[in-house]
Amino acid sequence: MSMLTPPGMGGEYRITGDKYPRMRRDRRRRRIVLAVFACVAVLGLLAYGTVELIGVFKGDKSDRTVAANKPDCKSAASAPPKTPPKVLPKPADIKVNVLNATPRGGLAKETADELKKRGFAIGKVGNATEEFDKKVKGEAILLGPKSALTTAFVVLGTQVAGADPQTDARKSTDIDLILGADFKALTKKEDAAKALDVLTKPAAAPPKPKGC
Repeated sequence: MSMLTPPGMGGEYRITGDKYPRMRRDRRRRRIVLAVFACVAVLGLLAYGTVELIGVFKGDKSDRTVAANKPDCKSAASAPPKTPPKVLPKPADIKVNVLNATPRGGLAKETADELKKRGFAIGKVGNATEEFDKKVKGEAILLGPKSALTTAFVVLGTQVAGADPQTDARKSTDIDLILGADFKALTKKEDAAKALDVLTKPAAAPPKPKGC
């Protein structure tokens, strides 16, 4: 036995020379340990990436929600201003010929008197011409020049809601109110005044969103 061999040691680990044996770990065990560490690292990276992706999507949804709820101040600022009121003639500037196309006597005069009370200028009052006599099935016909379509007809139309506007080639500015079979009476004075007021008022601009 060599003097380098500790007492009680022998066999496989017996030292018989002047060099110590090298104690090496099992390479297979080392590979397993490395593989475990690699798996843990990969799983950690995957978990981190998943958390980050969830955060990104949540943040994106939140951003979209905030953007959707944010008032569109740019569009509100570029919205058109109030529409200017229509320039319509006053009732006193509209000359109306009241003509009766029904078999009811005195209807034209009664209607003309009421229109005069409401400020209209009255022209001819009597029976309708043969062209219209007893041939107007509706409430009334408004007959006049083309220029009256957006002026006098609009104003007089508030007095006879169901009147049918028609034009002819006349040179004058007066208009005919031809009373038809369904005509009962003029629109109530209060309702006609409200309708005319709406037509002459400017259209309101859309309200600005809150937060602008």
